[in-house]
Amino acid sequence: MKFSRRSLMGSSLIAGAAACTPRVAPVTTVAAGGGGNRVLPPAWGATPSLRQLKWHDRRQYGFIHFSINTFTDKEWGYGDEDPALFNPTDFDPDQIVAAAKAGELTGLILTAKHHDGFCLWPTMLTEHCIRNSPYKQGKGDIVGELEAACRRGGINFGVYLSPWDRNRADYGTPSYITYYRAQLTELCTRYGELFEVWFDGANGGDGYYGGARETRKINAVEYYNWPSIVKLVHDLQPDACTFDPLGADIRWVGNEDGHAADPCWPTMPNEPYDQAKGNTGVRGAELWWPAETNVSIRPGWFYHADEDAKVKLPSKIMEMYDDSIGHGTTFHLNLPPDRRGRIHDRDVASLTAFGDALRATFANNQADGAVATASADLTGASAKFVNDGRLDTFWLAPPETKDASIVLDLPPGRSFDTVRLQEWLPLGLRVTRFAIDVSDGGDQWTTVAEKDMVGPQRLVRLPAPISPRRVRFRTVAAEAGPALREFALFRSVAPVDLPPLKVTDASIVDRAGWKVTAASAPGGEAILDDSPRTAWTSPAPASLTIDMGRNETLAGFTLTPTRHVDPQAAPPMKYRVETSVDGRTWTPGGEGEFQNINYARATQRLPFPKARPARYLRFAFPQPAVPAPAIAVAEIGAFR
Repeated sequence: MKFSRRSLMGSSLIAGAAACTPRVAPVTTVAAGGGGNRVLPPAWGATPSLRQLKWHDRRQYGFIHFSINTFTDKEWGYGDEDPALFNPTDFDPDQIVAAAKAGELTGLILTAKHHDGFCLWPTMLTEHCIRNSPYKQGKGDIVGELEAACRRGGINFGVYLSPWDRNRADYGTPSYITYYRAQLTELCTRYGELFEVWFDGANGGDGYYGGARETRKINAVEYYNWPSIVKLVHDLQPDACTFDPLGADIRWVGNEDGHAADPCWPTMPNEPYDQAKGNTGVRGAELWWPAETNVSIRPGWFYHADEDAKVKLPSKIMEMYDDSIGHGTTFHLNLPPDRRGRIHDRDVASLTAFGDALRATFANNQADGAVATASADLTGASAKFVNDGRLDTFWLAPPETKDASIVLDLPPGRSFDTVRLQEWLPLGLRVTRFAIDVSDGGDQWTTVAEKDMVGPQRLVRLPAPISPRRVRFRTVAAEAGPALREFALFRSVAPVDLPPLKVTDASIVDRAGWKVTAASAPGGEAILDDSPRTAWTSPAPASLTIDMGRNETLAGFTLTPTRHVDPQAAPPMKYRVETSVDGRTWTPGGEGEFQNINYARATQRLPFPKARPARYLRFAFPQPAVPAPAIAVAEIGAFR
């Protein structure tokens, strides 16, 4: 399939105009600087709704991909799975919440239903649900149990409900939309207050469909009528932000790698989503449609034992934190529970080390106690609000003062290498570009950073700690006098990375002794170097033969696409695989499509029709997943 899990989200200009009308949050006069009944200036450009304002301040939260796929070792289930497969042996929602809190996550969003259609709550709308699983003899409710744990743990809860359903016989007909709205109503009325409702962009394709086993295509814009779906959520859950068709509250950042553009403006045109614009945003566009940066702590979204050694290190999570929150988006980190129903120890260790570094970094604001003075102040008394530790106050310059600045006179001995800034969003994105200057006390200033956009939150990391007596925020370009909610300084603490983990899963075939014996292009050894960042590339059609050096009883193979997005080479769309014990006589091992491979970039696990002895593997890849001159593959493996 040549689409992202989000690229097919329906959209219409009318939908955007109806559901994303900017609304300014009420502002108290004290927040504007204590100027009595002073009237604030008008906002510049688009502004967030009240629910969006709350969402921005949640900053980072978790994704929980847990479902039937956890037990079939797939990323996308086909829809024909037996509910009896779902049987976590030690589901512990409090452990999951504790892991999230260790990583400083403020909420969790659970996959209540993925594309396979299996529902994690005991709905009576379908038999393809947890009622018919062995978990708690059919009396369990994963949605409710995790929701209750989130409340106990003091974090927010949200749900993911895939619009696609590969199980339903009526998918593609009007009756399915009635069913989908009924599902959404159940989730929005049974589980307390939700902070986000997540819709996926994968819509239509091959599936079980009640036994039809066919491919179905839909026009997402016409079929789902997204404005009505978004309105339903808002009617039932007024504070829940929706993700991510035009007309919803949040947009996709354009990749699943954990990075937003620098900067990533929260405004977008009132037009169908464009992936490039989604990554950068559009300065001055008419809709407040901010980005969420979603990524998994593992290569895949669901748990796979062969990825235990591939959990992202704390330093990588911190890098993604900087590249998301630091660039103006939220950070949505996926934590997939294993077949016990718990977050794996390796994931917990990485989260904890990341969280420890985050807590240590932001525990002490080096701007506390600093004296703030502004070059211009609408009330004459608002400069002190930039470092008062409150989120409901802000410094406000007169709207005509577009070159305003504010200086912090620091107490002696303060050092920092991280600057955190926030604009007061109800007055819009007033600052286009800014600079950070430092001084040892005189009139000589040195610029240490210059960036575009302050926005919801901006982190400026300096190469090394500095200890100036004064530090200045200065607008370089602005549409109106700045309204700055926070000007904070911190000394960063690097996370402690984890030692390498040796995988002991007996199902994973050791690749020691493997070699590429034939390939349609040179460089085939890259698929055996244990690095997803290096890849073998070949013009299409591509082919490759591997000698494992010994006979193994194989149940299937794995293929990992390169994580590097290259316009000159894309992952393969389809495959054909054959096996041989002697390199002369070949047995078909299957053919098919790599699902969502160009966008998710996760390891694909493809089983053979049945286990067979083999020494050689031969692959054919007819075409890239998206138009590109060549096909790229990072890793190939096998499993017993």
